[in-house]
Amino acid sequence: MLVLSRKAGEQLVIGDNVVITVSKISGNRVSIAIDAPREVSIQRGELASEPVATRSAQQGGTAAASVHVAAHHA
Repeated sequence: MLVLSRKAGEQLVIGDNVVITVSKISGNRVSIAIDAPREVSIQRGELASEPVATRSAQQGGTAAASVHVAAHHA
């Protein structure tokens, strides 16, 4: 595992088309922005390990296999 330190406003670039920006650091919480193609699946770690049916029941409806939270990197 690679561990990097970043300050607010700094970025990480993954491959050719994924950019992660540290938006805000407040106490022990970090807000990040992810810019990636729509076809890249992005999930919180705790949700990625749960079966889709469990997530669906917890969310009160049917859940897709993944949630796309990023827009295409221009």
